[in-house]
Amino acid sequence: MKTKLKKLSDSQIEITVTLDGEDLKKYEDKALERLVKDVNVTGFRKGKVPVDVAKKFIPENDINATTADIAVRETIIPAFMENSKQPLALPGANITKYVPREILEYTATGEVLPEVKLGDYKKLGLKPDEVKISAKDIDGVLENIATSFAEKKVTKRAAKLTDEVVIDFVGKKDGKAFDGGSAKDYKLTLGSNTFIPGFEDGIVGHEPGDKFELALTFPKDYGVKDLAGKKTTFEILLKQINEVIKPAIDDELAKKCGPFDDLKALKEDIKKNLTAQTEHQNLEKYKNDLVEALVKKSKVSAPEILIDDQMRMIREDVSRNAASMGMDLEKYLERSGETMESWEKKARKAAESRVKGSLVLQNLALAEKITVPEEEVNAKIAELREVYKKSPEALKSLKDPNVKGDIQNRMIIEKTLDYLVKVNK
Repeated sequence: MKTKLKKLSDSQIEITVTLDGEDLKKYEDKALERLVKDVNVTGFRKGKVPVDVAKKFIPENDINATTADIAVRETIIPAFMENSKQPLALPGANITKYVPREILEYTATGEVLPEVKLGDYKKLGLKPDEVKISAKDIDGVLENIATSFAEKKVTKRAAKLTDEVVIDFVGKKDGKAFDGGSAKDYKLTLGSNTFIPGFEDGIVGHEPGDKFELALTFPKDYGVKDLAGKKTTFEILLKQINEVIKPAIDDELAKKCGPFDDLKALKEDIKKNLTAQTEHQNLEKYKNDLVEALVKKSKVSAPEILIDDQMRMIREDVSRNAASMGMDLEKYLERSGETMESWEKKARKAAESRVKGSLVLQNLALAEKITVPEEEVNAKIAELREVYKKSPEALKSLKDPNVKGDIQNRMIIEKTLDYLVKVNK
C-alpha cells in the first residue's frame, strides 16, 4: 500500500491510497470467503461449497465490487495512521482507478485533529480576582436568615411593602391574555422586585378582596421579545395579606442558627463561608480566563465535526432546561427574546471556543507529560460508584471502558488546569 497526503485545511486532509496486485489478491480472497456463503451448488450444502468450485458460479462483477469494498474498508484508517493523522470520524472514500487484480486507487477525505502550536502558557499575564467580603454581603445573608425564621400573620389592613400577598392575576396585551401572564393563589412578597416595575407598588394600599387593574409597560430590554416595551393590563384579585414579622438580628437569632454563642460568632462563620464560596468562584473564572488567553496566544483551529458535536451537547442542555419548564426549544428561545438563528449563532461561537480550549489543554498535557495514574482513576470510579449506588443504569455505565477513558481524560484536563494556574501565579 502506498499513500500520498494532501492538506486541505488545518483540520482536513485528503489521502490518495494505491493498492497493487499483490495487495488486491489478499482482499479478493476475503471477498470470495464472504460471497461463497450464499452460493448454491448441487451436491453441496449451502455455505460448504469449496471456494474454487463456488468461484465459477459467482458473477465476476460481484467479486470485483466486493474486493474493492473490503480493500477500502480495511485500508482507509491505516492509511491515515500511517501518516500520523487521527481521523475524527470515518473518512469518505472515492475510487478513482480500478483495474481488477492489478491496481486500485482511491482518495479519502476526512477531518483530523489539527496541529496546535501552543503559545507561552507560563506568561499569560493574568491574576485571579481578589476576594472581598463586605459588611453589606454579611448583612444580606443575615437578612435572609431572619426571613427564614419570620412568622406570617394574616391581616385585614391595606397591603404595604414587605407584606406577603396571595393574588390571582391575568395579564393582557391588546385585550388578550398572554402566555405566562396569569396565575392563581400566587404568593408574592411586595418589594422583592420579582415582577416588572409598577406591579408590586400597584398592590400597595389595596385591601383583601379588592379587584383592580394595573396598566403597566414592560421594560424595553425584557427577555420576551413580544412583551418588551409593550403596554399591558393586569387584572388582579387580592385574596390575602400576610404580615411578615422578622425576628431581631441578635444573639438569640444566632443561637437558633447553630452552635453560635452570639451574633459575632455567626457573622464570622458567614464571612468564612462567603470567603470560601467566592474563592472557588474566582478560581473557576480564573481557569476559564487562562484558557481563553492561551487560545488567543496559540495557533489552533476547530474542526467542524467537533464544533457540531459541541453544538449538539449545548442544544441538548438547553432543550432539557426548556422541557423542565414545559416548553420546547423554540418556545423557550421565543420567551427569552431569541430567534433560532440568533441563538445558533451564539451557541456555535461558544462551541468553537470550547473545542479550541479543549485542544490547547490536550496539547499542554502532552507537552508537560501530565498524566493520571491508573490507581487514581480507579479511586475516582469507586467514588462515583458510591455516589450512584442507587442507580443500576449509572453503575452499569461505569463498567464501560469508554466511560473509564472519559473519566481519565477529564481528570487529566483538571490536572492540566491546576498546572496552568500554578505556573501563572
